[in-house]
Amino acid sequence: MFAGVIRFADKCRVCGLDYASFNVGDGPAAFLTLGVGGLVVILAVWLELAVEPPFWVHIVLWLPLTLAAVVGGLRLVKAALLVREYRGGAQDLHD
Repeated sequence: MFAGVIRFADKCRVCGLDYASFNVGDGPAAFLTLGVGGLVVILAVWLELAVEPPFWVHIVLWLPLTLAAVVGGLRLVKAALLVREYRGGAQDLHD
């Protein structure tokens, strides 16, 4: 389904479905990043108040976690939106 980390392939390798005919867009990225960012901030503040670790612990812990959550979440959300468009019969008709 994906040709890159979050980029769709041109078509399905198994059935030949043309993914380019669907308009998933990048809208989910903003909401997902906002949600993950809010959750990470809450967890980081909680950790700081509970344990008071050195600053480098925050960097080592939260940067990879945020990156993994956003990229993994984008793959999941984009795939779910494509499935929803496919089941709903919505396709972009472009020349």
